[in-house]
Amino acid sequence: MMIVLTVVVALIVGLVIGGVSRRRQYRHELAVATQKAAALRAAAQQTAAQQATDYQTKAKATVQKERVTTEAELASQQADIKTRNDRLEQRQTMLNQMANRLDQRQGGIDETQAALDNDQTTLNTTRDQARQLHTQRQTEIATRAELSINDAKQMIRTETEQHLSREADVTVRELTDNAEASADKMARNLIIESIQRGPVDWPREHAEHSVLVPTNDTKSKLIGRDGQHIRLLESLTGTDLIFDPEQANVLLISTHDPVRRETARIAIEGLLASRKITTASIEKQVVAAESDVLKDLRQTGERVVSLLKIGFMHPDFMKIIGRLKYRTSYGQNVLNHSIEVAQMSGVLAAELGENVRLAVRAGLLHDIGKAVDHEIEGTHVEIGVALATAFDEDPVIINAIAAHHGDVEATSPIATLVATADAVSGSRPGARSESVEEYINRLHSLEKIANDHTGVQDSYAIQAGREIRIVVQPKVLDDEASAKLTNDVKDQIERDLTYPGKIKVTTIRELRAVEYVGDKPTKKKKRKRA
Repeated sequence: MMIVLTVVVALIVGLVIGGVSRRRQYRHELAVATQKAAALRAAAQQTAAQQATDYQTKAKATVQKERVTTEAELASQQADIKTRNDRLEQRQTMLNQMANRLDQRQGGIDETQAALDNDQTTLNTTRDQARQLHTQRQTEIATRAELSINDAKQMIRTETEQHLSREADVTVRELTDNAEASADKMARNLIIESIQRGPVDWPREHAEHSVLVPTNDTKSKLIGRDGQHIRLLESLTGTDLIFDPEQANVLLISTHDPVRRETARIAIEGLLASRKITTASIEKQVVAAESDVLKDLRQTGERVVSLLKIGFMHPDFMKIIGRLKYRTSYGQNVLNHSIEVAQMSGVLAAELGENVRLAVRAGLLHDIGKAVDHEIEGTHVEIGVALATAFDEDPVIINAIAAHHGDVEATSPIATLVATADAVSGSRPGARSESVEEYINRLHSLEKIANDHTGVQDSYAIQAGREIRIVVQPKVLDDEASAKLTNDVKDQIERDLTYPGKIKVTTIRELRAVEYVGDKPTKKKKRKRA
C-alpha cells in the first residue's frame, strides 16, 4: 500500500514539475513571437508608407498628363468650332448673294414672259387675219374658176392617183419581167447554196436486223429447254426471233417497230456478253435494254434540238424526234434527212428574208409522223399534223408538215421552202439507196409500161429510173397521139408503181426521109419533131 502511495506521489510531483517547465517554455515562445510580430508590423507599415508615396506620385503624374491632354483637345475643338462658324458665315453670305441674283433673274423672266404674251396675242391676231384672207382667196378662186374647193381637191387627187397608178404598173411590170427572167437562175443558186451549206454526208447507218451467236452451246442456252428462253425474249420485246436457215448461228430479229428491234438486239447482245442465260437474266437484260433505248431517244432528241437552235420543245416531243434515228426511208436515215431539210430550209429562209428559226423547226418536224406511223393509223403527214397540233406548234409549222407532199395548199413561203428542201434532200445524189434487185425491177417495170402501148418503137429508163424516154413510130402515131401516149404512160406509172421523188416521161417522135442518087448519098429531106 505504501508503495502505491509512493508511486502516486511521485507521479503527481513529476507532473507538477513538467507543467511548470512547459509553462516557462510557452512564455518564452510567446515573447519571441511577440517580438517577430512587432518587427513584421513595423516592416509592413514602412512598406505601406513607401507604396502610398509611390501611388501618390504616379497619380499626380497621370492627373497632370490628363490635364494637358484635355486642355489640348479643348483648344483643338475651340479652333474647329471657330472654323465652322467662319464657314457658316461665308455660306450665309453666298446664299444671300444667290437670293439677290435669283430675284433679279425672276424679274427678267417676268419681263420676258410679258413680252412673249404680247407677241402671242399679236401672232394669234395675224393668224386669224391670214385665215380670213386664205378663205377669201379660195372663195374668189372658186368663183372665178366656177369650181368648188372639194371638186378641186377631188380633181387633184384623181389625177395624182392615175399618175401613181401608171407608175406603179410600169414598176410592177418591170419587176415582174426581171423576176421571171432571173427566177430559174436565182432558184438554182439558192438550192446550190443550201446544199453546200446545209446537208453533210454522214456515214450511212443501217439498223441491225440480226445478231451473230458465237457458238452452238451459246445458241442452245439462248433457245432454252423446249424454246422457253427464246419465247420469253419474243414476248418481252414484242419481236419474232428466227435463226437464219442458211447461216445457222445468225439470229434474225423481225418486227415492224424499229425501237423494239433495237431493244431486242441490245438485250440479246447483253445476254451473249454475260454468258449467263436464265429467265431472271433475260428479264433483267430486257429491262436494261428498254431503259438504254429510251435514254438514247431522249438524248438524241435533245442533241438535235440543241444543234439546230430552234428554242424550247416539249421533252416528250424531243423523245419522238429521237425515234426517227431508227427509221429509214429508201435507205436514208429519217433523222439525218430531217436535219438536212431543217438546215437547207434555214439557209433558204435566210436568203429570202423569212423567219429562220421557224423554217428550221418546220424542216425538222416535216417527217415527224414517220416516227410513229407503224403504231397509229394514217399517213405520216396526217400523223405529223396531229402531233404538231397536240404539242401546240405554230400554225405555219403545221401547214408546212401538211403541205410538204402537196396534200394541201401551202399558206406561207416557209411551207414552200420546206417542200423544196425535202425534195432536194431526197433526190440529191447519194442521199438514198436501194437494193440492186429493186433498182433493176423498177427500171424493167418502167420500160415494160411504155413498151406495152401501141406505136412505141423503144423505151429507155435513165437517170437511175427518174426519167423514161419513149421513142415512137412516126408513121403510127402523130404529134397529138404522142402527147396522149405521154399522159397515158404517166397515169399508169402513178397507178401501178411505187417510186421515190418524181419520174419524168419524155416522148420522142422523129420522121426521116432519105434518098440516094448515084454513088454519093444525098440527104434530101429531114424533119424532126420532139
